[in-house]
Amino acid sequence: MKHWIERIADELKERDVEEHVVASGTSISGSIHIGNSCDVFIASSIAKSLKKDGFKSRTVWIADDHDPLRKVPYPLPESYEKYLGVPYSMIPCPEGCCESFVEHFQRPFLEALGRFRIGVEHYSGARMYTEGLYNDYIRTSLERAPEIREIFNRFRDRPLRDDWLPYNPICEKCGRVNTTEAYDFSGDTVWYRCECGFDGEMDIKSGLGKLTWRVEWAARWKILGVTCEPFGKDHAASGGSYDVSSIISEEIFDYPAPYPVPYEWITLRGEAMSKSRGVFFTPGQWLEIGPPESLNYFIFRSKPMKHKDFNPDMPFLDLMDQFDRTERIYYGMEDAASEKEEQKLRNIYRVSMIEEFDLPLRPSYRFMTVACQIAGDDPERLYDILRRNSQLPEELMDLELDQLTDKQLEQLNERIENVKNWLRLYAPEFVKFQVREELPDVELSEPQLKFLQDVADLMESREMTAEELHDEMYSILRRHGLKPQKAFQAIYRVLIGKKMGPRAASFLLSLERDFVIRRLRLEA
Repeated sequence: MKHWIERIADELKERDVEEHVVASGTSISGSIHIGNSCDVFIASSIAKSLKKDGFKSRTVWIADDHDPLRKVPYPLPESYEKYLGVPYSMIPCPEGCCESFVEHFQRPFLEALGRFRIGVEHYSGARMYTEGLYNDYIRTSLERAPEIREIFNRFRDRPLRDDWLPYNPICEKCGRVNTTEAYDFSGDTVWYRCECGFDGEMDIKSGLGKLTWRVEWAARWKILGVTCEPFGKDHAASGGSYDVSSIISEEIFDYPAPYPVPYEWITLRGEAMSKSRGVFFTPGQWLEIGPPESLNYFIFRSKPMKHKDFNPDMPFLDLMDQFDRTERIYYGMEDAASEKEEQKLRNIYRVSMIEEFDLPLRPSYRFMTVACQIAGDDPERLYDILRRNSQLPEELMDLELDQLTDKQLEQLNERIENVKNWLRLYAPEFVKFQVREELPDVELSEPQLKFLQDVADLMESREMTAEELHDEMYSILRRHGLKPQKAFQAIYRVLIGKKMGPRAASFLLSLERDFVIRRLRLEA
């Protein structure tokens, strides 16, 4: 049983090519998010799988920065509506911090890719035109326009007009590219008209124009030698971009269409991601709250056409529970429910992995949301809380913080930072707490007071694990006729002044023992 990434790599190995080029492309229409950058993650993983098996492969990423701006992306002002229809490559930086609109949105993405150890050969669509890489393909497309029209018309209800050409010049007057129509050409000169009323001509060698998307995609495959490309499901629809571009690639440019890897969109809290509405989540934002391997895990744990919804709020803790468990099973630190599950999870982790290491140190993310709020900025205290609650790998239980390897310290510090960021950015209020330095002014019933007293006596009498303390507290609350909600509410009220809090047993064991005993007895 292999992972779907490895099965794709196996099929690519059957192709008679000297080198595999796995391509990905992203429109630079605003912030690049985890929904429209899946291409890059999937492409990189396929290329890595090929390399691992001794096949030559590389990953290319094309910034589609010569496309027209169709909607003003969040958080740009309405004044940017004047650039609608203008190629991204010709729009200024919205904050004056970069050389252009493209660099402003592209730079954070490329910096994040470095953290994921994703190395790509980066191409700019605009530069490919200005440097002449498309010139021969533009000439061929213009000369064979009747054949290309016929290919398009196979999939259209209304046929293209007889003088339609698969090329859009950038209007010399208004600067837009999606409002122009090329209607004639001679050699390298194209004549066009624009909706703004301008009628002009341009030289294709200037780079001030672009092929129609489905023709451009096919040309790009041959220019770069693409053998495989992941893309969103919209391009994979019957009669859609991939179908049309494949025919153009083979019949017009004499190049075999690459192996397609369509994928389903990623939604955010159940809503479609939208740059214009500010509904998106970037790889950089992910790295604030989770290790890079966890985003890989999110993408690769299910097949590419299966719907994926991401929610950075409370559901993120469930995702991290699953990721942590998968990692522990991969490293033999926990048993899977069955051999089949073990093989499945090991496959997922293998393609999600960024680097191999001896023994991971990623304490439970969920537990760390409690421990970090108790320990504050004291790493020694935090490490002691982890040890007391058996949250360290068995092999590390007898080690002090300064005895950990550099990699283990790096992972621990990363998790601390991730958890603190999650608490600050996404945690609901009921998750947040602060242990009160002084006893809060609370009113408790007689059974609640007796429950607290007995728990204090129990903790003073012997050492216990969280599971043992949990079971003992249930025995005590039943003895006093208390419902669990009322019993634990008494604990939270005297410690943090709230009705709700972390899991009580682990919480009590994470605090200083003498302090807890005194507080439960209402002495401090």
